[in-house]
Amino acid sequence: MVRRVDLLDFAHKESGAMKPFTSGCLLIAAFSLALAGCQSAPVEAPPAPPSAVEVLQQSITSNELATAEDQLAALQAKTPDDPQLENLQRQLAEAYLKRSQIVLQKGDVNAAATALARARSLMPQAPALVGGVNGAIAQARKAELDKAEAALKAAEAKPVARVIDPAANSTPITLATRDLHQLWAQLDDITTDIVNYHCDVVVQAPRQADIPWLETLIRTRVNRRAPGLQWKLGHRIEQRQPAMMILSPAKP
Repeated sequence: MVRRVDLLDFAHKESGAMKPFTSGCLLIAAFSLALAGCQSAPVEAPPAPPSAVEVLQQSITSNELATAEDQLAALQAKTPDDPQLENLQRQLAEAYLKRSQIVLQKGDVNAAATALARARSLMPQAPALVGGVNGAIAQARKAELDKAEAALKAAEAKPVARVIDPAANSTPITLATRDLHQLWAQLDDITTDIVNYHCDVVVQAPRQADIPWLETLIRTRVNRRAPGLQWKLGHRIEQRQPAMMILSPAKP
């Protein structure tokens, strides 16, 4: 009986000792199979970089026209006989033409003329392509020049402004209310600009009591110089600001 128990114990111990060995063998086998599978799987090659023609096409599509023009010139120098380049040059010219039309509608005549010149240089053999837009640009440029010339003549016809900036929407003039001699001189200059530039006036003062006499002073002078002048005279209170008159010249 003792002999049998010893044998059973021995068998049990041997079985326990073999379990780690068996597990290790299984792990090694699994790892070997996985490695073999990885080695046998096909490896995908990296995608080929885009060709120079594809890069040029993308630049045109993205409206990067100056970049596209440089790329086109480089390709034409490298492969002048490439039949694809003629079509790409046409696409680039049409893109410049479209840009010209868009900026012209927005009123930017100079940008439209620049884009049109690039379109014409890229397709000199097709003047009809840009004829309609060219006429529209010419008309817009003439209208712009006529307007600028008229404004210049009007400015030259007027005397030099005394206290205002004629180009500004409004000019504030702080009044020397503590020096009557200086205040009278200011009011004379202000009156001159009101009459010459058809200014509307806002009298601003820190106290309500200051408004009536300041309005009277300027109204009397303007009515004496130009009785029929159409102008507006208003006022407002700004307690933390000094007395002033704000002149807004009429727009041409």
